This record gives sequence, structure tokens and C-alpha cells, in this order.
Amino acid sequence: MKNAKIRLYVDADLADGQAVAVSRDQSHYLFGVMRLKEGAFVALFNGRDGEWLAKVTAANKRNGMLVCLEQSKPVQMPPDLWLLFAPIKKARTDFIVEKAAEMGAARICPVSTEFTQSDRVRQDRLQAHALEAAEQCGGTYVPEVAELQKLDAVLANWPADRKLLFCDETRVGEAVTDLTVLGAGPWAILIGPEGGFSAREVERLRGMDGVHSVSLGPRVLRADTAAVAALALWQKALGDWG
Repeated sequence: MKNAKIRLYVDADLADGQAVAVSRDQSHYLFGVMRLKEGAFVALFNGRDGEWLAKVTAANKRNGMLVCLEQSKPVQMPPDLWLLFAPIKKARTDFIVEKAAEMGAARICPVSTEFTQSDRVRQDRLQAHALEAAEQCGGTYVPEVAELQKLDAVLANWPADRKLLFCDETRVGEAVTDLTVLGAGPWAILIGPEGGFSAREVERLRGMDGVHSVSLGPRVLRADTAAVAALALWQKALGDWG
């Protein structure tokens, strides 16, 4: 199989012999920045049809064209896991979204808590970061980044069948919780803001059915570190890393 060094997400359907027109921005990247020529190979994916090896048939910087040759990887859906997190500083929020996409979150949900210090985010920019992370890590699925919602509203409409892993900073110092005893099924992980959850939020979360308050170990973790740690622990115990 020919080697493609560049991976690109597209909206188009992918199939044997399918012609795919790439956007103006993608054309500029492929043929202006990366300087690909006709006959070069690119890996394409759309989140539905797996990854396909495609050949450049028109290297125009405004409207290039590629043709699918063969499937190089089947679609690999992530576990049914959501990540809920309170936005923090811009670069660190970007980091959380990128790592969540790389580590197999199916949906990424920014939530505003009582102590959230940054309650304005651009959903389209975060979605672009998730897409870029999928392109770079070899994933064939791009998680949805939801619009920012208030935590209270999210909890008020919480699905009865989805368990929630509440990373509770008030339990710091306790042993890391054994997640294997919590069982499989639809899950979500909730990470708090830099100032932690309010006493009211902690009380509400602990009183909800299906919410499991857990410790992430002996040290207080930064919010972005906690997100990566929680995702890794969940994936190892209940996800597709086993």
C-alpha cells in the first residue's frame, strides 16, 4: 500500500473510486503549504467510512481533487464516554480538548460551574482542535464538542442510564478508586474548575443516582492534568485499553 504522510478529515462519503473535492482551506494546506503535486497520496477519513488512501488528481490551491483508492483502516468508534470539564485558561482548555480527542472521548462537553473562571468559549474553535487532534493521532472518529452549558442545567437533564464519574478533589489523599467495580455501560467523567466545586455542587453530585465520587490519588491535580489522568484510568479499567 502506498504511504500517505498527511491525514485529512473530510465531510464527503468515502468509497472505492469516490472523487472527493477538498475545501479551499484544505487545498491551500495540501498544495500551497505542503506542496503536494498530482499523483501524491493523502489519507482521508470522515468519522463514518474508516480511513481511505486517496490520490491527488487535481492540485489546485483553491479547489483540489482526490480519488479514493482503497480503505486503509476501518472506522474505529470510541467507547461511549463523555468528558465534562469546566473551561480554564485558553491554552489549557485547548489542551484538554485535544487530549480528550486523542484518548477516546466520544463527546466533549464544557460546563460552567460556580467557580469557573472562564465562562466564554468558542465551540467552533474547540471543535477544530478536536478535528486536528484526530487527524494527527490516527483516529477515524472526531468527537463532538458541545456548546458551553451550566452544570446545573446539565445535571437537571442527566440521562438516567449514563453513569457519572465525579472527580472529587475533597477526597485527595485517598487511594485511587478501583473503577472496575463500577461496571460497564454509558459513562461520563466530570472535571472541576481551578477553584474546585462549590459545597452545594458537591452535595448535589453526591446525592444523585448513578454518580460515583472518586479520588485521583494523593496529590491535587491541575484541571488539565486531572482530565488526562481520569481518562487514562477509565480507559484502562472500563474502556478499550484493556
